[in-house]
Amino acid sequence: MAYTSLFLVDAPERAAVDALPGPLVLEFGVDWCPHCQLAQQLLERAMRGYPAVRHLKIEDGPGRRLGRSFRIKLWPSLLLIKDGQELERLVRPTTEAEIAAALARLAGA
Repeated sequence: MAYTSLFLVDAPERAAVDALPGPLVLEFGVDWCPHCQLAQQLLERAMRGYPAVRHLKIEDGPGRRLGRSFRIKLWPSLLLIKDGQELERLVRPTTEAEIAAALARLAGA
């Protein structure tokens, strides 16, 4: 499962996310956010080279428990997680190269 374009409104529980095996990009944001919109093409292109990396796109906002559990403050926030452990976090990435480099580190971890 690679890049997904739709935000999940009903986010999974934190325990379920922590239990996911393998590499995962957990993205927090909203459709109307201009920073999130800018990052979508960059993320989609960067993820093409990593089809084994799972991508979960979570709609965030006030009172959203999953985002609060990860202390999300700005959108988009990309958490690079492997076997339930956060390895890296990109906040408002602006280049495909920045995302691709983080994905390479995640895939090599």
